[in-house]
Amino acid sequence: MGTVAATLLYRVCNIIIPILGLAFVLSVPQRLGTPILIEELLGVLLGLATAAVFIKFPFRRQAGWIELLLALVALACWVYMSVHYEDWLIDAANRSLVKWLPACLGIGLLLLGVWRSCGAPIALLFGGFIVYGLFGQYLPGTLQAFEQPPAKVAIYLFADSNGIPGSVLHVICTIVLVFVVFGKLLELTGASRFFTDLAMALLGHRRGGPAKVAILASAAFGSINGTTVGNIISTGVVTIPLMKRNGYRPQDAAAIEAVASNGGQLAPPIMGATAFLIAEFLQIDYADVVIAATIPAALYFLGLFIQVDAMAKRQGLRGLPKSELPRAGAVLRSGWIYLAPLAILIYLMIGLGFDPAVAGLYASGGLLVLALLKFRRPPSGVAVQDAIVGSGENVLPLIMIGGGAGIAIGVLNISGLGFQLANSLAGLAETSGLLVMLLVTAVVCIILGMGMPTSAVYIVLSIVLAPSIVRAGVEPLAAHLFLFYFGLLSMLTPPVAVASYVAASMANSGMWATGLAGLRLASVGFFVPFLWVYNPALIASGSTVQVVYASLSAVAASILLAQALAGIEGGRMVRTAYWICGIAGAIVVGSSTLWLGTASPAVPLLSVAALAAAWLLGRRQSREGAAASATPAVRGEVSGAGGRSL
Repeated sequence: MGTVAATLLYRVCNIIIPILGLAFVLSVPQRLGTPILIEELLGVLLGLATAAVFIKFPFRRQAGWIELLLALVALACWVYMSVHYEDWLIDAANRSLVKWLPACLGIGLLLLGVWRSCGAPIALLFGGFIVYGLFGQYLPGTLQAFEQPPAKVAIYLFADSNGIPGSVLHVICTIVLVFVVFGKLLELTGASRFFTDLAMALLGHRRGGPAKVAILASAAFGSINGTTVGNIISTGVVTIPLMKRNGYRPQDAAAIEAVASNGGQLAPPIMGATAFLIAEFLQIDYADVVIAATIPAALYFLGLFIQVDAMAKRQGLRGLPKSELPRAGAVLRSGWIYLAPLAILIYLMIGLGFDPAVAGLYASGGLLVLALLKFRRPPSGVAVQDAIVGSGENVLPLIMIGGGAGIAIGVLNISGLGFQLANSLAGLAETSGLLVMLLVTAVVCIILGMGMPTSAVYIVLSIVLAPSIVRAGVEPLAAHLFLFYFGLLSMLTPPVAVASYVAASMANSGMWATGLAGLRLASVGFFVPFLWVYNPALIASGSTVQVVYASLSAVAASILLAQALAGIEGGRMVRTAYWICGIAGAIVVGSSTLWLGTASPAVPLLSVAALAAAWLLGRRQSREGAAASATPAVRGEVSGAGGRSL
């Protein structure tokens, strides 16, 4: 009986969450004459999400009376806050039992929900903030906090707009929720198949075609989907078997899909909804974030593409026969309905300056209308319910992280810890240099980000680390993009390389072999963030000449680095001296605008020399792979494929 009740409550919570969020974006309460404060809505949504998390992640095999009780208590605490929020604003100085008792219960159950949905490390991190807020005054030196009464700390975190029901949760429950719904609608209407078929039509016949298909399809769908693992599952089910059939080793096929799917969230225009979070944190236009992210994302995929092509060239892997591939025209005619909503979205947000949440709703509505015209029948009740419940399920961990982030922000504000952290890392930059601070920050990003959803990773890192990097003299947007990249790359970094391990399970390959291959393929992603920190022209912050020179040097360095690392085969570095020189050359060329000048004519000359060196490395790999190219590389019935180059 308890299990049935828990299951019913779970579905109800996941239905109400997206409906309430979308209703607020559409200003339904105001239209009905009953306006509500955003904090009141956030309290209800957080209560619903916490309740759903306890049932989705039970302590035992399945949810029972214990999980149901915890869910109801958490829901009651947060709804209680929402109901009394306006009265508490007027009577803020009163810290009576009826305030701090539900506050303690609600915050405690929120932390427990974070643990169940996102893991113990992140729950301990947020719990550590609370401990610091309560007892930080007893610490010595620079870490000493301002002393605060426990009741004040609890109520401040529970019901202040600078605490849990604050800006982070606001963005997640409105803008991010809209794009979660949009991504779910695309998934259910067949967009992942469309992007895969289109990539097959455009690139399937090229040398190593299936791998290039994986890159294009994962980049296109991943930007919208917003989840690396979901992207791998959606596109990898087609591309991984194709790559293995084409001759790629299982670990390489899995690593290519993992790196491409992870990179989808770096790709404009949507960037897995993280672009909206960055814009909100920095209080800048969404278009500024998209423009800044374009060149780095192109470099990431360029590095991956170069390595995949070099791998195919060395191993003699040919493309798929055109007879087995869909035709681009036919794919576009049948699937243009998936491109039209994206065009609407970009036009509304960038062309007309619409609020992202409103633009996302228009795009979702356009998709529904076009799908109705295409399929000539309304969606079934089951499909509608799956879309709503699925959207609620997808946003649960983000809401929990948003609540936890409110704890961190609240403690940073009330204790003075934010100022102390910024001072500490700024001191590290002064004593050891900016590069050392960035290296330490990158390692911390990877550790904190292991196993967390992308948006959640960015939220935590932007709260804890961004102020320190900015204080060290780094441009705010450059600092936030640096944290975003390294937080996302934690999905590919062993020992908790979630993306690589999911792809490895689909390819039946070794976990560690896949993880190490993924590190190599994503090498440009680890390299380029340091370049834009030192030269923001790479993120379009500078004159036209500076942007062009920075881009040219970064492209040359990325190609040289990718060609050099493509010489690593099966964990063994072939002709070591060549590859070490290639990597060193990439570092020299990439940093050339620093020591030659951001507008020096010597920069393009050095970049051309680097491209020539990369071409020579590619020629050497071609000669090493000549023997393999002489035999059919596409296994099975594809032995007659054409094998065209890039």
